[in-house]
Amino acid sequence: MKKYIDKVNTLMESFPYIREFSGKTIVIKYGGHAMTDEALKKSFARDMVMLKLVGVNPVIVHGGGPQIGDLLKKVGIKSEFVGGMRVTDRPTMEIVEMVLVGNVNKEIVNNINMVGGKAVGLSGKDGNLITAEKMFHIEGDKKLDIGLVGSVKSVNPSILDTLDKARFIPVIAPIGAGADGETYNINADIAAGKIAEALKAEKLILLTDVEGVMIKNGLVSSLVKNEVPGLISKNDITGGMIPKVNCCLEALDGGVGKTHIIDGRVEHAVLLEIFTDAGIGTEIVHGQ
Repeated sequence: MKKYIDKVNTLMESFPYIREFSGKTIVIKYGGHAMTDEALKKSFARDMVMLKLVGVNPVIVHGGGPQIGDLLKKVGIKSEFVGGMRVTDRPTMEIVEMVLVGNVNKEIVNNINMVGGKAVGLSGKDGNLITAEKMFHIEGDKKLDIGLVGSVKSVNPSILDTLDKARFIPVIAPIGAGADGETYNINADIAAGKIAEALKAEKLILLTDVEGVMIKNGLVSSLVKNEVPGLISKNDITGGMIPKVNCCLEALDGGVGKTHIIDGRVEHAVLLEIFTDAGIGTEIVHGQ
């Protein structure tokens, strides 16, 4: 009997959060190990359906770097990175779009639909969702051309509003079209942040392959926005975590309620962050 009481207590713990976030939009950047481990893929799909069932509106923006790298290797195209961004010439861009839009996106959609959800796959090119512009990598006083890599110029969320009203879960590949008609490869964290801003989302959640923001080998569960620049300048936040926390800061400045960097290697990570008192990972919030 005790195990059943424990289950009920867990449900009761989640009740105030369900009430708080029902009707709200949460943008989730889906990537890393959570996208390659079969058990985690199924768990993530069920979690998205659960969110929708309790009235939360998840919007998924996914990456696909490892899958892109694998296909490029198979076709004999060498991967090159500058400042963490994939140098994207035209043949590489064709592979990127093929993998993200044709393979990864459709697999995520299918996984969600197989467990009772209603998911729809999109790229940023659909419905003029993302207008992109060419991005250059700045290194000191040098401006490096890294090919068809784009930044987000604008987001038109009308297609997402339409899908929300029809109770669909949008799954978005981070590909955008420029005013010049060119197709651009966009970092998924950046795309997720800008979409969250356009939707005035309650939360932006970045799934990663680390526990969260680690300082002095310990997980920091919560940070106030204005603390972050100082932590970066003191080298308490370093490496690949810097662009992620900067993405969170931009989203907060753009009107997002809260941002979270969580460990996608943990089963049900998104639900644990949203619906439990303790949560997991690191939240970055506005503060007073």
